[in-house]
Amino acid sequence: MFGWFKKKKPIEDIQVNEEKSVEAVETSRNVEEIQTETLPIVAPNEPNSIVENIQESTISEEAKKGLFEGLKRSSARIGDGITSIFTKAKLDEDALEELEELLILSDMGVETARKITAEMARRRFEKSANPEAIRAELAEIIAQMLAPYETSKDPWTGNTRPQVIMFVGVNGSGKTTTIGKIAQNLVDNGHNIMLAAADTFRAAASEQLLVWGKRANVPVIAKESGADAAGLAFEALQKAKAEDKDILLIDTAGRLQNKVELMAELEKIIRVIKKQDESAPHETWLVLDATVGQNAISQAEAFIKSGGVTGIIMSKLDGTAKGGILLALTEKYKLPIYFIGVGEKVTDLQPFNAHEFAKALVNI
Repeated sequence: MFGWFKKKKPIEDIQVNEEKSVEAVETSRNVEEIQTETLPIVAPNEPNSIVENIQESTISEEAKKGLFEGLKRSSARIGDGITSIFTKAKLDEDALEELEELLILSDMGVETARKITAEMARRRFEKSANPEAIRAELAEIIAQMLAPYETSKDPWTGNTRPQVIMFVGVNGSGKTTTIGKIAQNLVDNGHNIMLAAADTFRAAASEQLLVWGKRANVPVIAKESGADAAGLAFEALQKAKAEDKDILLIDTAGRLQNKVELMAELEKIIRVIKKQDESAPHETWLVLDATVGQNAISQAEAFIKSGGVTGIIMSKLDGTAKGGILLALTEKYKLPIYFIGVGEKVTDLQPFNAHEFAKALVNI
């Protein structure tokens, strides 16, 4: 299922099977370990060919099932709404207006909802308004909108080692849990990694990352609460290089209420790690919580304005009917979506697949 995590270029001198222990950098007080624009114009399709025209997915059946389960709240809102809206024989202006309202209520945003509705009108106005055909057409339109933001880029390998990936996002977005799940999947696929708990503002964040490190059997660099986050990141990269790690995942603080201080801290982390590797961080991923709906737009803006964000991870899609927020985000910021979180299990963090997401979102 997680072939995307697989190590593409194994390096001979890495001892993948070497037993590793979880460790923290020693400080005066050790942290104790304890037991989360315009749509492309395409030719309209006949009703019975729409689903087949959606690109075939490469994800497993287990992943598809998890995706459908995770998006069932969002798909219920959209699917039930379509059933209640499209009761006439042909698609008319009234039905299109109601569809636009439904899409806005699903947190797709006004502009995105208008574009989808306009494309639906172009394809199907005065044609059959069968709900199943409408859902299939809607899935294809959504998939076409999201396809440019699906990425096949391998973020785990590059010209330098380790590859440094920094995670940003507000407290409560699921950032630390997401890092833990990625770490487990990377280890399961043969990568030699290290974690850095640079959210030193919250002791709970370091403790949580230590737990994930213990589960995945990887080292975690952590310090006491209040320690200098940039200094910790610098030490973590130094240690990762010395131990010839493939990947370093860095957790960071997310106290958006102190936005100026937070952004200054993130910029400092970037400056100090560049002293060791000018190309680092090689990726900066913004983790957003789907349950906050349109508030994710303003959260994203704060981090994106500071520069350096290279992709988005959308967490907690299983806990909301606001799955449409992913379309609003890509419409506004044009950033790739690397992963989506659709449940609590490690395997519920899935590489983003635009076509499967679109089909799950409208329940087909």
